[in-house]
Amino acid sequence: MHDNLGFTTSLRRRYGPLVEITLQPGTRTLVVQEPALIRTMLTDLAPTLDKGRLFDKMGQLLGESVITVAGQDHVRKRRQLQPALGRAEIAGYVDVMRGQATEAVDSWRPGQRLDVRDTMVKLSLDMLTQTIFSGSLDADTFRRLQQNIVVVMDGVGVRLILPDWVERLPLPYNRRFMRARDAVHATVSEAVTGLRATGHDTGDMLSMLLRAKDESTGLPLSDQQICSEILTLAVAGTETTATVFAWTMYELARHPDIEARVLAELHEVLGARPVTFDDIPALPYLNRVVTEILRLHHMGWIVTRRTLTETRLGEWTLPAGTDLAYCQHALHRDPEYYPEPLKFDPDRWLDDRQKPPPGSFLPFGAGKHKCMGDRFAMTELTTGLATILRRVRLELAPGQTVRPVGRATARPGKMMMTVRERGEFAAG
Repeated sequence: MHDNLGFTTSLRRRYGPLVEITLQPGTRTLVVQEPALIRTMLTDLAPTLDKGRLFDKMGQLLGESVITVAGQDHVRKRRQLQPALGRAEIAGYVDVMRGQATEAVDSWRPGQRLDVRDTMVKLSLDMLTQTIFSGSLDADTFRRLQQNIVVVMDGVGVRLILPDWVERLPLPYNRRFMRARDAVHATVSEAVTGLRATGHDTGDMLSMLLRAKDESTGLPLSDQQICSEILTLAVAGTETTATVFAWTMYELARHPDIEARVLAELHEVLGARPVTFDDIPALPYLNRVVTEILRLHHMGWIVTRRTLTETRLGEWTLPAGTDLAYCQHALHRDPEYYPEPLKFDPDRWLDDRQKPPPGSFLPFGAGKHKCMGDRFAMTELTTGLATILRRVRLELAPGQTVRPVGRATARPGKMMMTVRERGEFAAG
C-alpha cells in the first residue's frame, strides 16, 4: 500500500518471471512478468481463464458489462457494442470531441494554475458523455449525471484496492457512492425510456445501444444492460484518457524540443483549420508522442486473470482457481526491452532495432479481451491534443517533478501547471 508501483516494478529484478504475492488478506496471486508468458496468458490461454478479482469487483459495483464478464458472455457483449465503435461512428464523434476540447480551453485564463489531472478528468468525461448522450439529455440532467459519474469513478477506485469488508461499513463515502450509482442508473433508464417511446434516433451512442440485440434472446438490451455498459465505459474510459492527457502535457512542458516538433507538424498538416478524423493518420509524430506516453506512463499497474481449470503456463502447472496478474506499468519500463526506459523518447518507435519483443508492449491489452475502445481512445487523444496544444501551453514550475501513484490505476500525483497563451498556431 505504501509504494505499490515501486513494489510491482521490483518483482522481476528480484524474483524472475513468476512470483506469488498477497493482494488481499487471505488471497494468493501469481504475478506473470515474462513477456512471452504474458502473451500466452492473454491469447493462447484466454478461453481457459476468467478475468479475476479486479473485474469481479468492478462487476459487483457496476454490473455485468463487456469489460467485467468473460467467456461467451464477453464475446456476445462485444458484438453488441461493436457497431457503436466502428470507424464511421468514431469519425462522427470527432466533432463532439473537438468541441469539448475547445470549450475547455476557452474556460482557461492566461496565468491560471490548473490541477491538470482533475482538469483532464473533466475534459475526458465531457468528451465521453457527450458522445454517449449528445442528443438524449437536457443540460441540467447532463450536468447532474456527470457529477454522479465522478463520484462513482472515485468510489470504484477506492473499492478496488481495499478489503471487501470496508465497503459494507456505514461510512459517508459508501453512502455517497451508492446514491450516485443509483442516480446514474435512474438517469440512464429515464433516457432509454424516453427514446424508446419516441423512436427518435439522436445519433449518439445511446441510440446505437438501443438498436442492439441480445444474441441470447434476440431481444433489445434491457435498461439494466445498457446502464451497466455505459457506466463501465465511463469509469474505465475517462480515467485512462485523462491520465494520458495529463502526462502528455507534463512531458511536453519538460521537453520543449519535442513540443516544438509536435507544433510544427500540426501547423504543416492543419494550418489554421480544426483537426478532423481524416487528419489523424497524417500526424505520425503526435501519434508517436501518445504511444510513448502509453509506454512510459501506462496506467495499468495490476490487471488480473484466474484459471478455470488446471492450466500449463510455461514450465508451471497451475491449479484451477489460481489468481494471476500482470503489470503494464512495470513491463513498459523494463530496461531489458527498452533502452533508457525512463527517458521520454517518441523516436524510439522509429527504430526497428528498438521495437520491443511480442508481449512487452500492451497499451490496450491483447487477445480476445483486448480493449475494444482502442481506436476510439487514440482518436479522442489525438483530437484533444491537436486542439489544445495550438491554443495554450501548460507550464511547470521550475524544478517541479510529478511522480505516479498507484490507485485503481497508475495516475499522476499532484500536477499543478500554469496556462500560457500560444497564439501563433490558433486553430481558428
